[in-house]
Amino acid sequence: MSDETQFFDEMFGSGTDARAPYKRYSDWFSNEDPKGLMKEAKEAESFFRRTGITFNVYGQADAEERLIPFDIVPRIISGKEWARLAKGVEQRVRAINAFLHDIYHRQEILRAGRVPKELIARNEAFLPLMMGVEPPGGIYTHIVGVDLVRTSENEFFVLEDNARTPSGVSYMLENREMMLQMFPELFGKMKVQPVSGYPTALRSSLAATMPPDPSPDQTVAILTPGIHNSAYFEHAFLADHMGVELVEGSDLRVVDGRIAMRTTKGYKPIDVIYRRVDDEYLDPLNFNPDSLLGVPGIFDVYRAGRITIANAPGTGIADDKAIYSYMPDIVEFYTGEKAILQNVPTWRCSDPEALAYVLDHLDELVVKEVHGSGGYGMLVGPAASKRELAQFRAKLEAKPEGYIAQPTLALSTVPILTKAGLAPRHVDLRPFALFSPEGVTLTPGGLTRVALKAGSLVVNSSQGGGTKDTWVLEDD
Repeated sequence: MSDETQFFDEMFGSGTDARAPYKRYSDWFSNEDPKGLMKEAKEAESFFRRTGITFNVYGQADAEERLIPFDIVPRIISGKEWARLAKGVEQRVRAINAFLHDIYHRQEILRAGRVPKELIARNEAFLPLMMGVEPPGGIYTHIVGVDLVRTSENEFFVLEDNARTPSGVSYMLENREMMLQMFPELFGKMKVQPVSGYPTALRSSLAATMPPDPSPDQTVAILTPGIHNSAYFEHAFLADHMGVELVEGSDLRVVDGRIAMRTTKGYKPIDVIYRRVDDEYLDPLNFNPDSLLGVPGIFDVYRAGRITIANAPGTGIADDKAIYSYMPDIVEFYTGEKAILQNVPTWRCSDPEALAYVLDHLDELVVKEVHGSGGYGMLVGPAASKRELAQFRAKLEAKPEGYIAQPTLALSTVPILTKAGLAPRHVDLRPFALFSPEGVTLTPGGLTRVALKAGSLVVNSSQGGGTKDTWVLEDD
């Protein structure tokens, strides 16, 4: 990627005047004292640290807890822009759910040749034990996070789908709460759509997927791996704001054919479990026998239709990065419509011709592990050293089926606050969609992640990125 690459500036466009969604904010900002804003930013950081809004970094010797940096310049999206994005996300979520039902039942999309059979059969995210299982309400993906990137005024792409256990919603909510406390006058001037209803909407959405014969109390709980998990803060945050129990595997057991949690009055049945434990560790009797995080027998109870697990086991096949490349076909196959939100062009390295192209253009591309997440196991070609390129070349040649490659997109930028004033940084957006038999609910906005290093395209918190509050306006 050359230095001449032009990036779309979401605040200023190609000129010096603020774009319409940012006009009122820009007028307000021009009258503010930069030193006062920097002081506000430091106070916000202190508050987040005191509150314990941190995440753990895996793979490091000290596995220290870190604060996710928060930038106080909001990302602002017009109501019209959001309406289009929301329509596209809803279409995609419905198609993903239909795909999962099909893959675990008749597999018509495979028979039609729209997705290669071997891509499913050899995929470690495919769960054969889910074949023929009918989840309560027909819902597989109760919560979906769709990562979007912008390249121009009217061009958005889906970077990836998160259909297993998408995280980050607690930061969306805490960021908004912080901005409301710091700049209440701005929310009075600008009609920003609220996000505070998410926990209530999540609980209602989960309650709408109760198993056919729920217990009298119709209990919902969140299953966490425990305090050492990188997203534990979010698990506890959501349980508190939803008014539901936060449980670990050791708190649960099978009682009279149901999953029940230990209480001071004995064991109480649970009807819906929002699990933040990976498939492999969910049930030591059916999956990894060494797991201490799951509940022995929970999958048997699930197959018997006596508990709802959100998201359903086996959903990982839908956010696999090799399957991602077929998403436009998947959307069209199940909805009969062209995809509203397009994919980033993708080379599947399992294909010999694609692999040859990727190896020849490695310094120009972004290469990702098929099952990777969090920015780990990824190569950003233009920013890589000769040594890193050589190491990744060896990985690709040894296991090409484990990788996909994409062009380096000219991601849009949004200003961040620095000591020198506003400075552009690259961003993505993760809207959170809730799916139940009652329909798709989308919180206006989502989590904007920002690459805080100048020129960096990697926004993941584990790789040094930060977050912003995302404002969706009620009108233009």
